[in-house]
Amino acid sequence: MGFFDKLKQGLGKTKNSIDEKINNVFSVFRKVDEELLDELEEVLVMSDIGVETSVKIIDELRTKIKKEKIEDEDDVKKALKEIMADILNIAEPKLNLDTTPSVILVIGVNGVGKTTSIGKIANNLVNQGKKVVVAAADTFRAAAVEQLEIWAKRSGSVLVKKDEGTDPAAVVYDAIKKTKEIGADVLIVDTAGRLHNKKYLMDELFKINKVIEKEMAENSKEVLMVLDAETGQNAISQVKAFKETTDITGIVLTKLDGTAKGGVVIGICSELNVPVKFIGVGEKITDLQLFNPTDFANALFE
Repeated sequence: MGFFDKLKQGLGKTKNSIDEKINNVFSVFRKVDEELLDELEEVLVMSDIGVETSVKIIDELRTKIKKEKIEDEDDVKKALKEIMADILNIAEPKLNLDTTPSVILVIGVNGVGKTTSIGKIANNLVNQGKKVVVAAADTFRAAAVEQLEIWAKRSGSVLVKKDEGTDPAAVVYDAIKKTKEIGADVLIVDTAGRLHNKKYLMDELFKINKVIEKEMAENSKEVLMVLDAETGQNAISQVKAFKETTDITGIVLTKLDGTAKGGVVIGICSELNVPVKFIGVGEKITDLQLFNPTDFANALFE
């Protein structure tokens, strides 16, 4: 099964939920008017796209309907898909890895699939012929280091770790040293979860950033935030909280295959202007892929 087919399958719950709600609206309304648009707006809000984004989409749809004189149900759906694809397409989803080495800092709350995502991204990069070092800088949980070690072996990456409770910034310093020593292409840094509501962990993140800025000031840097699609609108709140202290360059959205809340992707891109760079639609090591806005919109509304 190709990734687009997996995407369609993974978005099945979201697609079915939105389809059912939209079809219910069109079964009641026989013409394209303001009442229909109000109902469609409610459908979008109920689909975890969010109030602000839903209003924006319906405003654009209203303009499009008038301009193109749309009267047909299928044309309304097509127009909706086009508007959403435009919102999703805010930036090229590729990673900024223009220098050798480059660094990817990975953040997010616990339980979102952060460690697993790092393993899958590392595997993706190794398959492109890149040499990857992974820094186990979540030193507050022994299980996090053990899990990362398994993924590093599975992906063919080099792991740098220290004892539980070690200063995370010290792990990052050693990992940068190792990256330069072996001529690695990419350094991926894991960090402790629940950063946004624990000051000491936010302070640790600040220290990690300082080490990276000092030792790799001229190198390309990505800050990827991992989100669990199942959290719906709460994912947007998490990003807002992290953005107060960290410059997030991209989103990794996991567990899309297990939820009907995949519409949150549209809200994230629209409200936060942060591009989604990776999406996960399964447990396999190859089930995390670069985000394609057009494929996503087609899989959701085809």
